[in-house]
Amino acid sequence: MPILAAPAHLRAKLREIEKAVEGSVRGKNEAVRMSLVCLLARGHLLIEDVPGVGKTTLAQSLARAVDGRFHRLQFTSDMLPSDVIGVSIYNARSGEFEFKPGPVFTNFLLADEINRTTPKTQSALLEAMNEGQVSIDGRTLPLPDPFMVIATQNPTEHHGTYPLPESQLDRFLMRLQLGYPDRASEREIVRQPGGFGSSAPTGNVLSHEDLLELRDTAADVKVDPAIVDYMLTVVERTRTHEGLSLGVSPRGSQALYRAVQALALLEDRPYALPDDVKLLAPKVLGHRVVPSSKAGLGARRGGLNVAAGERVIEEILTSIPVPI
Repeated sequence: MPILAAPAHLRAKLREIEKAVEGSVRGKNEAVRMSLVCLLARGHLLIEDVPGVGKTTLAQSLARAVDGRFHRLQFTSDMLPSDVIGVSIYNARSGEFEFKPGPVFTNFLLADEINRTTPKTQSALLEAMNEGQVSIDGRTLPLPDPFMVIATQNPTEHHGTYPLPESQLDRFLMRLQLGYPDRASEREIVRQPGGFGSSAPTGNVLSHEDLLELRDTAADVKVDPAIVDYMLTVVERTRTHEGLSLGVSPRGSQALYRAVQALALLEDRPYALPDDVKLLAPKVLGHRVVPSSKAGLGARRGGLNVAAGERVIEEILTSIPVPI
């Protein structure tokens, strides 16, 4: 009998939450699995694609499948940092300033169309995403645990948008692209009663305690030293590759390690495999590098434009021997 990474009741919960989110996002099973990997790895998720393919639906379904507080912020150009973090308001009765917490004080924050707000407002999330806290009026306030940012953006619309800087992108553990659904899935989407966007909302499947236990279990997944060296070789190649002007930082190495552990847990394994690294590296590292002019603009795959950074990571993987 194989040794499994998680207790039976938690494995059942994982299958249940995966099925629940897949029910809301038709034909995107791989994207659903990757979003769960991000959740188990204590990371933040960036969903990038054209309008109307289910980015916001996936973000909402994932957040609502886990018991916890949920806030959605529709980012716009006139939004201020205080609209995210909160603001201190003078109370004339008490004669003191009182802090009114903003939407960031939640377990799951859906940052919809994050690239439509200014860099000043985008930067309000940097400390929250990296350290799980915010600083305001000389005080440092902790955020709830778990805390996860699920952001969406349209990579093809450039009017009135502000590209995310490298420091912001580096805070996201993973970047996903959904692509268009296949014919059978789109048939189900167009025939669903009530019209577009009317799928039944995802209910709570995973309790707060279950999620914390699953995250701790994922952190205990064994990663062989040979696989760690394999990951570090990939990262080091990004720093010297002629197609990249900026390689992956140590934060990216940590993110890949945690994601590999989470994927192993999701697949009922107490150990990681080299194939986990090959699958996850483009999604975890692709948005952390800056392609040079030699890398080109990208490639087409399945109707989607694959970013040049992701394509370079895939090339690097093919040039490195897989550990046995």
